[in-house]
Amino acid sequence: MPVLKKSEFVELFNEMYQPVKNYVYYKTGDMEVAEDVVQDTFVKIWEKKDEIRPNTVKALLYTIAGNLCKNRFEHQQVVFEFANNYKHEFNNSSPEFELELKEFKAKLQGAIEKLNEKNRTVFLMNRIDGLTYKQIAENLELSVKAVEKRMKNALSELKETIEYKI
Repeated sequence: MPVLKKSEFVELFNEMYQPVKNYVYYKTGDMEVAEDVVQDTFVKIWEKKDEIRPNTVKALLYTIAGNLCKNRFEHQQVVFEFANNYKHEFNNSSPEFELELKEFKAKLQGAIEKLNEKNRTVFLMNRIDGLTYKQIAENLELSVKAVEKRMKNALSELKETIEYKI
């Protein structure tokens, strides 16, 4: 079984650090968490370098990062629930109207957050990272058709949410 060599690891790190960090950021919405998770992801890859095949390592990066995110969310779920239960209620309406663009951005952000994780990830990888459907499919180990369907679903949900809640 081929193993991941140090030079291949360094090349992989340089090539994939930012895309994996963006992927985690899309899932979490927190850049600090994204930094932590992507570093932990590469540590796990290095620890398992003798068991990893270089031709599947990119997909493995996304799998490990996704699992680390899930574990982190499960661990912090109690903390979030506590914080939400004791959060002070603020009056979001004020005597001054916000700018229309700011309102739209807030509604769009909310609509994006409400997308299911699979559709949101594909949407953001395409729209923010500028990845093609083929690149997204390779990174997430999906078919291009599956990526197209997720993007279609994401756009439909966004359109419906924004049009009906404006």
